[in-house]
Amino acid sequence: MRRLTREFFARDAVCVARALIGARLVREVGGLRRVGTIVETEAYAGPEDRACHARFGRTAARRDLFGPPGHAYVFLVYGMHLCFNVVCASEGEGHAVLVRGVEPDGPGDARGDGPGRVTRALGIGREAGGVDLVTSTALYLAEQAGSPRVVAVSPRVGVGYAGDHAERAWRFFDPASRSVSRPPAGQIGLGLADPTRPTRRG
Repeated sequence: MRRLTREFFARDAVCVARALIGARLVREVGGLRRVGTIVETEAYAGPEDRACHARFGRTAARRDLFGPPGHAYVFLVYGMHLCFNVVCASEGEGHAVLVRGVEPDGPGDARGDGPGRVTRALGIGREAGGVDLVTSTALYLAEQAGSPRVVAVSPRVGVGYAGDHAERAWRFFDPASRSVSRPPAGQIGLGLADPTRPTRRG
């Protein structure tokens, strides 16, 4: 699999969130490889975005969010669900993309619809926070295989507290996938994930 490069992540969160639809999230531990095709993401665009953790500034818990592009930011919600994010833009900007849904590859009944199920299906724990996804052999992202996926857009889920920022269409998803965490209500547009990038197979 051809891995995503630092340059891929060194763009604003909205660009990266859209381009990640169809990419593969790979976890390799103890000789076991788990792969999930990304089918749903949300963009969080720094301190000015009232739905983004970066609005609270730098703390020990959010240190990874302000790190270099292509690193992982992992946080816990409701005391039980781990959420996996990819840091993007430039170091210090606090941009990240939340992976909300994946289609787990291979046999089994693992589900990837929802951020907590993404991390459980792929075996991603708190120790993944701060991992360099460009150089790591245990956790990384790879280009999609096959044809580019159609992408729908809508407002983000569960950010009603963010005022007018809650209405920004920064959620991206494959409307044909069963691993999308919420029904495609509110869908306001369709397009390709990243029509400027070549598609590779294998």
